[in-house]
Amino acid sequence: MQLTKRQKKIAEIVKNEQPITGEKIARKLQVTRSALRGDLAVLLSGEILTARRHLGYYYVGGGEDPVQEKISNLMVRDYMSEPVVVSSDSDVDSAIYRLFTEDIGTLFVGSKTNIIGIVSRKDLIKSAMGRDDLSKMPISMVMTPRSKIIYVKPEDTILKAAEKLLKYEVDCLPVGRIFSDPDTGEERFAVEGRVSKTNIVKIFVCLGRRKADPTK
Repeated sequence: MQLTKRQKKIAEIVKNEQPITGEKIARKLQVTRSALRGDLAVLLSGEILTARRHLGYYYVGGGEDPVQEKISNLMVRDYMSEPVVVSSDSDVDSAIYRLFTEDIGTLFVGSKTNIIGIVSRKDLIKSAMGRDDLSKMPISMVMTPRSKIIYVKPEDTILKAAEKLLKYEVDCLPVGRIFSDPDTGEERFAVEGRVSKTNIVKIFVCLGRRKADPTK
């Protein structure tokens, strides 16, 4: 059952404060009791709520959008892939070789505790056009520097990661966090994983098939 925003709010109120009367629900939403009749009827017919005379409404559950609820609870740390990191002194030729042998679309430059840049498949293809000896081109010439990297944290939701992939039109996001080096005070970025469009598609397919664990 697809609920409206107000119907979801009513279900949430009842779930947290049951039993609760219609008058109290109306006051919380700052609407009249009559304005809620249609919404309450939907929630009752969908067996999301039940009503008891002189007591009020109780939450039964099960009528909210199950897919939305499932997706909103998926965490990046549970579905991220292993990051592939190349050293900062790598050349474009070796980076291309690594990218295709690993069958991935993005490389991180530096070390796991100090990522200085990110290189995508598109970046490497562009750099290869019209050039003969890619082994003489340092990867730093084609990478996106750390200051411009868009990333997510392990505790972020998969939904947030997907929204960033769409918003910034990138194929992959590093998973990690920024910290200050205790010795130098220099800002660094430590990578723990990666989330790509492929990860998102796998989750989508598994949810569509009602598979219990999208990681498998």
